[in-house]
Amino acid sequence: MKNELKHDFLEQFPQLKLMAAKDTVLWENTNRVKNPATSLFTMEEVEEAEETLQRFSAYLKLAFPELVASNGLIESGIQEIPAMKGAIENKYGVLIEGQLLLKSDHALPISGSIKARGGIYEVLKHAERLALASGKLQKIDDYGRLASAEFQSFFQQYTIAVGSTGNLGLSIGIMGKKLGFNVVVHMSSDAKEWKKALLREKGATVVEYEGDYSAAVEQGRQEAELDPMCHFIDDENSKDLFAGYAVAAMRLKGQLEHMNVPVSATNPLFVYLPCGVGGGPGGVAYGLRELFGEHVHIFFAEPVASPCMTLGLMTGLHDAISVEDIELDNKTEADGLAVGRASKFVGKVMETYISGCYTVTDEELFTSLGLAMDSEKLFLEPSAHAGMFGPIRLMKNGQSYLEKHNLADKMEQATHLIWATGGSMVPDSMRATYLAKSRDLV
Repeated sequence: MKNELKHDFLEQFPQLKLMAAKDTVLWENTNRVKNPATSLFTMEEVEEAEETLQRFSAYLKLAFPELVASNGLIESGIQEIPAMKGAIENKYGVLIEGQLLLKSDHALPISGSIKARGGIYEVLKHAERLALASGKLQKIDDYGRLASAEFQSFFQQYTIAVGSTGNLGLSIGIMGKKLGFNVVVHMSSDAKEWKKALLREKGATVVEYEGDYSAAVEQGRQEAELDPMCHFIDDENSKDLFAGYAVAAMRLKGQLEHMNVPVSATNPLFVYLPCGVGGGPGGVAYGLRELFGEHVHIFFAEPVASPCMTLGLMTGLHDAISVEDIELDNKTEADGLAVGRASKFVGKVMETYISGCYTVTDEELFTSLGLAMDSEKLFLEPSAHAGMFGPIRLMKNGQSYLEKHNLADKMEQATHLIWATGGSMVPDSMRATYLAKSRDLV
């Protein structure tokens, strides 16, 4: 740990010592409030995102035939995973009171991860903005027109760029190229080779960096600023990405109602979201708290080597502190979560919204991967398994949180929702590698 941080921070935040040693922690956010509010974002922006996605439904059905059945809706289902619940309880010696559900964003159409929400939305919104400004499109038009050769040629004048560890780049590359844009994805050394290969196969330009995610984002941002025809999708600061992710909360509310799953003072909802720079989980968390208020309890999950959001929220420094400042190397098999410095925008919004954060080891991720295959025949990429440890951490180490919020006697009526953030696009060869590694642990 750097000298200027070491003494004062260890005195003020005792869990930092555990984090620096790569020990797992459950950090409770004492700044969470009953009725959170922020001046940085509004639900009107979320509603606008939903309306935009509805306008694009006609185009999406033409561009992606797999969306015909859902009438152009990019959405995932919810499933109960009782066998996985039993496997977790047996493996870790913990009783998880309440039901365990999985939000299946690993199976989202088009790009198979939570990034299919915000990433695809921002690409579509940018396309709409350009088309409207050109006079070639009006909001009352049938957006199926965007699949024409005329619009392909129009969008080829423009470039979309993004910095990514993998899944965001995939969603933007696939959607951007489908519309006709030139796409440049700046990728960190943590990104998996198969994701780079798939992007190149789709026609995107992939620029690789030896540094981590932050270096890729910064370089991409600087290059985009020099090109007036280039739109940079900024995972650290984009409100459009945030809005696209937050749409999931409105849809989740309807899904839970359809399943007769109540959310109330006596039926608390716990949601566990894997977290990288923070945009995806932050958008979902914002929407959930706005809709469910104090009755939803949200925890972000991070690798022990990359707990950037935990670090930023705990210290209040947000992007002014990185995991390297506590001598962590930001090296993890959970490539989508390999981020050393959290988004300041998301961190500031989340200060009063989320319940806390927890960390997981790579060994735990692969153990969970094996358990899910054995118990539910369910495959998620390693980073998505970070969510599985939320109920474990809460029941083992979160009793003070449950007591403080008068939840200890309500857990039998609780719902635990694990957000599965990616996995369906992982190639068979990589799946076999992951599963072989998990077998040794299980």
